[in-house]
Amino acid sequence: MSNSDVGKCPAPDKPEFAFIGRSNVGKSSLINMLTDNKKLAKTSSRPGKTQLINHFLIDDTWYLVDLPGYGFAKVSLKAKNKFQEYIVSYIIKRQNLYCLFVLIDSRHEPQKIDMEFINWLGEKEVPFALIFTKTDKLGKTMLDKNINNYKKELLKHWAELPTMLISSAATGNGREEILDFIEQCK
Repeated sequence: MSNSDVGKCPAPDKPEFAFIGRSNVGKSSLINMLTDNKKLAKTSSRPGKTQLINHFLIDDTWYLVDLPGYGFAKVSLKAKNKFQEYIVSYIIKRQNLYCLFVLIDSRHEPQKIDMEFINWLGEKEVPFALIFTKTDKLGKTMLDKNINNYKKELLKHWAELPTMLISSAATGNGREEILDFIEQCK
């Protein structure tokens, strides 16, 4: 089910695990990797492809939710504002949102927009975990350095670090760990 109105989302009778991050961070690719279905979520090299709240029913017991990215996208300011409005509404109002996975591109230093979003989630007491994506594009030393930079930045505002997972949609790395985490949360 896809829509831009939280009121039209599926009945809140099953756990939901939503995925969000900057535009082009690999949300849809990760969802396809997790579900072992390359055509489930639409992917594109053009930022801003996902423009609706997309619910995917998994095993008839829980929903995996693909949310539009935040930040840069090749859409109008009016469209960006609309996305932001219904993303915020979804995050705040969905009582069956068990965890919001914030995807972070592992190739970059901590980004201001990601840090602001993570801190906002903390203020709103939204349960979340971080998933570092595109880890296949870095060597272990650089990956560890970038993740440690995020930890240092987070500890400036947080007493305790959130759960952090790593993934690569290209190699399948992290699939079992993410699915195990979801299973533990249900």
